[in-house]
Amino acid sequence: MKSSRKRTLSFTAILVLLIVLIFTVVYLKSVADYKRAVKETTFRNLDISNVPDGVYVGEYDVDFVYAKVKVTVQNGVITDIDILEHKNGRGGPAEVVVDRILEEQKIEVDTVSGATNSSTVIKKAVENALTG
Repeated sequence: MKSSRKRTLSFTAILVLLIVLIFTVVYLKSVADYKRAVKETTFRNLDISNVPDGVYVGEYDVDFVYAKVKVTVQNGVITDIDILEHKNGRGGPAEVVVDRILEEQKIEVDTVSGATNSSTVIKKAVENALTG
C-alpha cells in the first residue's frame, strides 16, 4: 500500500514539475519575443510640418508594453499628445517622452532612462497616429 502511495506522490511531483517547466519556457519565449519586437522597432523620418491639421489616434503593441495615443496637429505643429492607454509594467516614467516630442516637434527624441521600452512604444504609437 505504501509503495503505491509513494508512486502516486512521485508521479504527481513529476507532473507538477513538468507543468512548471512548460510554463517557464513559454514565459521566457514571450519575454524574448517582446524584447526582440522592441529592439526591431524602427522609425520613419517624418516631417511633421507636412501632416494635415487634425486629431489622430495611433497605437503600438509589443505584448508586455502597449500604448494608445491621441495626437493633435495644427498648422504643421503637434499641439497636444494624450496618452489614452499605456500598459507598461514599470515603464510609467516613459510618459514624459510626449513632452519631449512636443518640445522638439519630432518623434526621434531621447528615451527615458529606465523606461526605454515604454518610451519606444509610446514614440511608435505617436508615429503610427501621424502616418496611419
